[in-house]
Amino acid sequence: MGWVESGKDLPAKMVELVPQVRPAVVASVATVVGEDDSYKLMIRHRSNWKRNQLRAVIEAKVVVVAAAILPGMGCCGLGILDHVRAAEFSIAVDMRLVAIKALKLTEDVLASVTKTRPQWARLISAVDHRVDRALAILRPQAIADHRALLTSLGWPPPLSTLNSSDSDARKRAEMQNPLFTMQGELKHQYCENFIALCSLQEFQRRRKSRQLEGHNREVALHQPLWAIEELVNPISIASQRHFSQWVDKPEFIFALVYKLTRDYVDSMDELLQPLVDEAMLSGYSCREEWISAMVLSLSTYLAKDVFPLYVGQLEEENVSGIRSQGRISWLHLVDLMIAFDKRVQSLVAQSGILPSLQEDGNLQKISSLSVFCDRPDWLDLWAEIELTDTFDKLKPEIEDERSWSIKIQGGVLSGVEDYKSPAIASAFLRRLSSVVDRSRSLPAISLRSRFIQLAGLPLVRKFVDCLLVRCQEAEGLTAMTDDDSLIKVTKSINAAHYFESVLKEWCEDVFFLEMGLKHSDQLGIPVSESGSIGWSMEERGTGIFDEEIVKLEEFRTEWIEKLSTVVSRGFDSRCRDYIKNKKQWQEKGEEGLAVSKYFVAALDYLQGKMSVVEKGLNGVDFVGVWRSLATGVDRLLFSGVLISNVKFHDGGVERLGANLAVLFGVFGAWCLRPEGFFPKVTDGLKLLRMTEKQLKDRLTMGDRWLKEIGIRHLSVREAEKIVKNRVYIT
Repeated sequence: MGWVESGKDLPAKMVELVPQVRPAVVASVATVVGEDDSYKLMIRHRSNWKRNQLRAVIEAKVVVVAAAILPGMGCCGLGILDHVRAAEFSIAVDMRLVAIKALKLTEDVLASVTKTRPQWARLISAVDHRVDRALAILRPQAIADHRALLTSLGWPPPLSTLNSSDSDARKRAEMQNPLFTMQGELKHQYCENFIALCSLQEFQRRRKSRQLEGHNREVALHQPLWAIEELVNPISIASQRHFSQWVDKPEFIFALVYKLTRDYVDSMDELLQPLVDEAMLSGYSCREEWISAMVLSLSTYLAKDVFPLYVGQLEEENVSGIRSQGRISWLHLVDLMIAFDKRVQSLVAQSGILPSLQEDGNLQKISSLSVFCDRPDWLDLWAEIELTDTFDKLKPEIEDERSWSIKIQGGVLSGVEDYKSPAIASAFLRRLSSVVDRSRSLPAISLRSRFIQLAGLPLVRKFVDCLLVRCQEAEGLTAMTDDDSLIKVTKSINAAHYFESVLKEWCEDVFFLEMGLKHSDQLGIPVSESGSIGWSMEERGTGIFDEEIVKLEEFRTEWIEKLSTVVSRGFDSRCRDYIKNKKQWQEKGEEGLAVSKYFVAALDYLQGKMSVVEKGLNGVDFVGVWRSLATGVDRLLFSGVLISNVKFHDGGVERLGANLAVLFGVFGAWCLRPEGFFPKVTDGLKLLRMTEKQLKDRLTMGDRWLKEIGIRHLSVREAEKIVKNRVYIT
């Protein structure tokens, strides 16, 4: 205890007060240092280094206890603000800074011992326990002194000039800001106390960093700035007296909080930030801490007093079955929160630190919507209200037949493809886009994903259901045999394809890619399996709209196939007489050049229906229709003509060639080489046109010979059957 008794390394004014506090210090040190087994074990070691470490720890305890006791001895005539002079207050602050410095030296020793002698874990734990006991005295006293100083400064300032927003009003607010108006010794005392509190927090962070080595330290290390919290707490208490009168007018609450945040944010940068830097408390922005603390106070009040009231109104509405203003009030409150967050983020952006706030953890600090982080049930309730409101707005447009017939002018896609989509698709996309935009304000990816799943995905499912109902109505009434039914189905396919394309383009945005990566992490899918960011969401399989995109694709595929089936069925029924007329293939000479009138009638039907489909359907899906139709016609003619045990003479072969030329001419309007889409009848006609000499003994060579002559779509058995039906007249 000689170090304290002699006043070594203490400021001169402290030495004068040492005799007054020595008995309390000595008694407290005996209690704090103690004589447990850990210290006895340390004393047993004889090396100078170890004795020096012990001396450093004990001396740090002495200074800490002295610094804690000195300002707190109000009963002995040594209280800081009410019982001592300003000079004595300065001495107390100096003593506290010395104590903090000693604690930091102790922490340096502990950090060194932790790395070099990990086997001393119990000893380190014992020292940490004593430092904790010292901090339990030092920190509350430092905060109490800081609060007393703020009171003497006149903090919090009056909550006035609420309705003023001009530059003069802001100047008046600066004049009323005690942080700008304080002068002289009072300003010096506040700055010294502020630095001491920041230094104490910096020491605490260093300790936590060492103690949490090997764990997730980021969450625990970055705590709110204590000195800023002490500025915000009295303002929050004063503001809540006004808030209680504005529960039915929440816009006043947000206006007051924003005004207070804006009016005093400059003083954080100009006055307090240099003090934080002087205390070497790195990683803190006073502007950001001030804004986040004000937002936190607002969020706390909303969670405690406003949201429960609105939830109660909704519960009463559910019980009575009578719609009240509860849902409207809820949506209005959310609108205010979103608008407030945008204005607050603009304040943060003025310091140039906005990019660092894009991470979920930091974004929560400056978002009033962070109330949903702790209450996911409220998020679900909001999504339900949002979805119901969206459906109510969409209902008139769904029931309006003009929404299904009027074509979209322009669109939201960046490409040039014209999907010929009806306006109803654009209406659904507008509502879905509104839901997505509202989710962007949520401060966490998991919350955004949850909100879109609850309020956005049901919109897509509703859209698909509406399309399906209209197509089923067309199919049920006329089996899609009339042109109106075909047009109705084509418009639904167009709407589905346009909607699907927009969703795919959205999924390439970083906003949705982050959700996909988050979803992959939750499922435990490694990056190598889930795909890189450059891949499409279909390939990655982790996008939030994946299932809905698949449903839209399946819907399009199903009804494109049905369109081609309807046309193919009508073509088939009109080709029956043509297929049954087997004598036409046995004609000779010039008679075979004539095209069958039955085949012409069937082609006329096909061309008429396809012109209706082509006019109504978008270009991409129309390709699928005519290709599917070509496959069906190829299969029909091959099975009904070429391998139906019909004998082909020379004239019959020419007739078949002429008929197929007309068929190819019809499909030639949609492609350059239509014969390529009728592979079987084309290969069959090629075989029939070969001479008897060319075919003699060649089929015994099997598949190799067919490939040599360019026939790749017929099996050997099918080729043999066609060749056997060929009749050569010598």
